[in-house]
Amino acid sequence: MGTAYLYDPLYMKHRTGYGHPERPERLAAINDAIMGAPYYRELVRIKPSLPEMRYIEMIHSASYIQRVMKEIMSGVQYLDSMDTGVCQESFDIALQAVGGSLNMCDAIMEGRATNGFCAIRPPGHHAEKDCAAGFCIFNNIAIAARYLQSKHGIGTIAIVDWDVHHGNGTQHSFEKDNTILYISLHQFPHYPGTGASSETGIGAGKGFTLNIPMHAGCGDREYLEAFRTSIIPRIDEFKPEIILISAGFDAHRSDPLSSIRLSSESFAEFTVMLKSAAERHSKSRIIAFLEGGYDLNALAGGVINMMNALVGT
Repeated sequence: MGTAYLYDPLYMKHRTGYGHPERPERLAAINDAIMGAPYYRELVRIKPSLPEMRYIEMIHSASYIQRVMKEIMSGVQYLDSMDTGVCQESFDIALQAVGGSLNMCDAIMEGRATNGFCAIRPPGHHAEKDCAAGFCIFNNIAIAARYLQSKHGIGTIAIVDWDVHHGNGTQHSFEKDNTILYISLHQFPHYPGTGASSETGIGAGKGFTLNIPMHAGCGDREYLEAFRTSIIPRIDEFKPEIILISAGFDAHRSDPLSSIRLSSESFAEFTVMLKSAAERHSKSRIIAFLEGGYDLNALAGGVINMMNALVGT
């Protein structure tokens, strides 16, 4: 069993408007880098498809889904804020991003691959139950988590979010849930303004949200220390049956939307540590979902380092 890869040119049909940082060229840069890797032909290829709406409704309300469809079909250029640019194809592409993600879940759970990367757009971790935000329409990783539980009988899931922006939508989805451990390290204070260390969950979910705010100017040393002293010990304590990654690459030192100073190589180091945890607890199962990353060279470099680690080169 190897590494699976979800990519399709249709994801580039989601157009966000001139000058928008979340642009189709992001996927072209990623795919070009992965196609140049020596293991490219060995990757298990995953294709997109339209998902059953009942799975999206595990995270988003039916009224929100209908509103998004109607507004996009009416020709709006933005959803809920000026951040989230859309075109008339965006509803279908957002559905296909979810559907491809669920197909990746099937591939991992059926043993066709051990781990995988979903190169999809639009991204998802800012989308809440009834609200698009931060370039995100549907919360791909949150929907995948619920799908793994409902379709494949997974009990416990760890979600590690290393995007430079706090995943408010994912936290919002699971903050009352003790079966999903949500861990985020992110620049703070920064968009969207959530993710203080005091936010640890609500009710039965108390203690199952771990926020690790990072100050502007932090780099590899601080992030790796957080992984070693906080993230990996908490995962070892929780013992998840699968690990999901909100894989944003906008904490790179070259990214225009952050002030964190990570190197491309750091993403390989994060992945190696999570792979070791997955070997101990999760039958080596890991799925990474593309979130942010807006400097094309830095994005491609971060992704290829993560992929090298997933593949084991």
